[in-house]
Amino acid sequence: MEILRTPEDRFDKLADWPYAPHYLHISDQASGQSLRMAYVDEGPREGHTVLLLHGEPSWSYLYRHMIASLSAFGHRVIAPDLIGFGRSDKPADRAEYSYERNVAWLSSWLLAMDLQQVTLCCQDWGGLLGLRLVAAFPERFRGVVAANTALPAGEPMNAAFMQWLAFSQSSDDLPVGQIIAMACDRKMSPAEMAAYDAPFPDARYKAAVCQFPTLVPITAQHPSASENQAAWAALAQFNKPFVTAFSGNDAVTRGKDLPMQTRIPGARAQPHCMLKGGHFLQEDCPDALVAVIEALVARGSGSSPDAP
Repeated sequence: MEILRTPEDRFDKLADWPYAPHYLHISDQASGQSLRMAYVDEGPREGHTVLLLHGEPSWSYLYRHMIASLSAFGHRVIAPDLIGFGRSDKPADRAEYSYERNVAWLSSWLLAMDLQQVTLCCQDWGGLLGLRLVAAFPERFRGVVAANTALPAGEPMNAAFMQWLAFSQSSDDLPVGQIIAMACDRKMSPAEMAAYDAPFPDARYKAAVCQFPTLVPITAQHPSASENQAAWAALAQFNKPFVTAFSGNDAVTRGKDLPMQTRIPGARAQPHCMLKGGHFLQEDCPDALVAVIEALVARGSGSSPDAP
C-alpha cells in the first residue's frame, strides 16, 4: 500500500489555526502497515472529554472555533483527522478505502487513546463512522450530539445526495475548499478555503475525498449495509443522552434526524434543535453548536444551562 503524507509546511500559518498536532500510529490489519493519524488535543487533561469528528471532504480545521470555545469551558477537546484527510496519512489508491476499513482505523485510534466518558459531536461522515463507534463501544460514550449526519443502512438517499455523488465522481481532483464554501451559508474567505485545500498538494492526495461518497450504503446490496443495520440494533439499546442538532439549509441530510430521535432511546425527551446554517454548520453557527454540546455536558453533571 502506497501511503502519502502531506508536507508539514502546507499547514504553516493557516487562518485561525493555532493548534499543535499530535500523532498516533495505528496498524492496518489488511496490509500490516502502520498509519499515522493526526489529532488536536486541547484543554485540561482532567476536563470532560469532547470528541469532534469531521466528515467529507473536511478535516479538523472545521472545528477550529469550537475547539477554542469548548476548551475555554474547561473541557478536553480532541479532534482527529480521519485517515485520508488533514495531517493524517493518505493511502494513494482509492481501493484502499472501504467503510469497514475506516471504522477499523478509527476504532483502533479510539482504543489506543483509551478515551472514556466521551461526549461525541459528529457531522457528515463523522457520524457515519462515529455512530458505528458508539454502537461498538457504548460504554466509552457519555452522550452524543449528531449534526447533519446519518447512518444509512441500505435505504435510498435523496436527490441532493445523489447529485453530490454524481459530481464527486466527475473528477479525481475535486476543489475541496470551493466545495466546502458552497455548502455553507456564510461567505468563506480565500484564506479559509486555502486551509481546507492545504492537506491536498495535488490530486494524488485526494483518493479518500473522491472515494468516500461511493461508500455510503444506499442499497441493501451495498457493502456495509448489513453492518450498519447491526449498528442500528445496538443504537436501539443506547439510553444515554443523544441530541440531534441539524441545520435548516442542508438538503443532503434533511429529515435524517427523525430516525435517530425515534429509534434511539437516549434521544427521547431531549432538546433536539434546528440551527441556522448549511451543511457545514461548524462554519455557519459554531457558537450555537457549542451551546448544544455544553448543555448536554452540563445536564449530565447536574446543572442545566439553556440550549439554543
